[in-house]
Amino acid sequence: MVGLSIKDPIREQQMFGSRTVVLFLGVLLLVGLLALRFVQLQVWEHETYVTRSDQNRIQVQPLAPPRGLIFDRHGELLADNRVTSNLTLVTERIDNLASTIERLGRLVSVTPADISDFETRLRRKRRPLEPVALRQALSEEEIAVLAVNRHRFRGVEITSEQIRNYPYGSLLAHAIGSVRRVTEEDLQRLDEVTYSATKFVGRRGVEKYYERSLHGDVGYQQVETDAHGRIRQVLDIQRPVAGQNISLHLDSRLQIAASAALGERRGSVVALDPRSGGVLAMVSNPGYDPNLFISGMSTEQFSELSHAVYKPLFNRAVNGQYAPGSTFKPIVGLAGIVEEVVTWDETVEDRGYFKLPGQQRIFRDWSWTRNNAGGQGTVDLRRAIYRSSNVFFYDLATRMPVERLVDFSAQFGFGEATSIDVADASRGLLPDPVWKRGYKGEIWYPGDSVNMSIGQGDMLVTPLQMATVAATIANRGRLVRPRMLLSSDAPLPEADPPPPWPEVVGPSADDWENMVDAMEDVIHRGNQGFRGNGTAWAYIGRDIAYRMAGKSGTAQVVEIPQGEEYNEEELAEFQRKHAWFIAFAPADKPLIALSVLVENGGGGSSVAAPVAREVMDAYLLPQLALR
Repeated sequence: MVGLSIKDPIREQQMFGSRTVVLFLGVLLLVGLLALRFVQLQVWEHETYVTRSDQNRIQVQPLAPPRGLIFDRHGELLADNRVTSNLTLVTERIDNLASTIERLGRLVSVTPADISDFETRLRRKRRPLEPVALRQALSEEEIAVLAVNRHRFRGVEITSEQIRNYPYGSLLAHAIGSVRRVTEEDLQRLDEVTYSATKFVGRRGVEKYYERSLHGDVGYQQVETDAHGRIRQVLDIQRPVAGQNISLHLDSRLQIAASAALGERRGSVVALDPRSGGVLAMVSNPGYDPNLFISGMSTEQFSELSHAVYKPLFNRAVNGQYAPGSTFKPIVGLAGIVEEVVTWDETVEDRGYFKLPGQQRIFRDWSWTRNNAGGQGTVDLRRAIYRSSNVFFYDLATRMPVERLVDFSAQFGFGEATSIDVADASRGLLPDPVWKRGYKGEIWYPGDSVNMSIGQGDMLVTPLQMATVAATIANRGRLVRPRMLLSSDAPLPEADPPPPWPEVVGPSADDWENMVDAMEDVIHRGNQGFRGNGTAWAYIGRDIAYRMAGKSGTAQVVEIPQGEEYNEEELAEFQRKHAWFIAFAPADKPLIALSVLVENGGGGSSVAAPVAREVMDAYLLPQLALR
């Protein structure tokens, strides 16, 4: 039997050695590759990966500046800032948004309205990793509950922010305006850097006009965050610069008095300091609470507010445009004097109606009834003012070219926005033949001049414009531009005033004094019999401690057919006459000028004049008591 060799030690040793070498070389190669990769990461691409690491770990966050404060002339705070805590979501860090919101709803109240508003905010253009508010104005208890459960929610944060607060609520909403949330349209026009952390922007009134100065300068902080995106520490900070504080001519105490005088009636009160043009009060009723646009409201609440029949969001003081009625008569009278078509002594027989030559249409006096033609008897210009004779001004209008009346009236600011810093003030309308031809495609008829002579027809004015007219007469022809700003911490770029408005040219010093005397008679001439008293004497002229000059006006809203009387009870509410009253006092050295409008209120003397008296008393009596 031939023996077989089971093992070949030499060959096995050779094979083992070969394998060991191969394995060693393989390991060496792998180690070399690892070392090469290590060198690549740590040396060649070090800066790249350090940057990426820092971008994941370190963030630069913009810091919104505190908005400047707004004060009234006495230092009363009209707009400030308050800190609120919000429940916010960083959606980029949340895997299941619906589940997260549902789980949060078990800890704090999250209503369907909150979710709807959150979805609306989510659709807006925003910065990456920007928190979006799910719930605003959390209570201390809710903050504590969320803090305890913070570890359970990735991408959920409790953030604090300063939001605008209006202590007076609806009382000053139309006077100082308000801020609103930044919209996509805002982002297209606003500077991206300046507003990188801002959620609210001035949208109305003073807040809008002085937005640039009130906003302030944005700040930044560099923070280190954890895997959940929560801030671990602040590495560096450049604090924001607060907006500038401003003080307004507004007198909050007078604003309260004016609002109380107007009561629940729709309308406006605008009071000016005739020396400076400062807006002392600006009431538009009904109003709204601007805080609702900041703290948030449901879709139903906003719809109810925006579609309310009495339009609380509408600023009647600066945007409401109405026929001025008889408050326009002093301007017509002065124009007639300047154009030398009438004198202060010339008289007209007012039998209660007026007819144009060759026409049968009757233009009536305000006292006309079907059973009594009314009228004011023999009237000169002074009597035509304090008795508000329509017939006198009808006759005057037919003897004066309408272009002359328009040119003279324009000097008082009709058809223009004369204010300095009242945002979005309407211009009104001062019609003339050119306007009518272009807008209506019709010629100017004599009847148009007749209607315009008593402030009717196409002419439109705002309460702010009529307060300016009252101040201009108080200043005997010097128009002062209405302004809100009284002072500020530093010069404001928006506050460069336009050039002064030219003085009214034409009337002499005696003409101005004669017109002021006639307007004083509106209030103070009494006990002369029904047709001798001033139109407002019985309502506000008794026991008055100062001399007031004024003019009432009743602006017709719908045309009353020939031969028919005005019957308020038969008309719908919005078809009834508007009540006007303009005034200034003390008549010799005026400290206040104002206009009062009561929408669909009725007679100017009986409805608007008492409001004016209450406002005048509130402003003047404390000052007179100190003398």
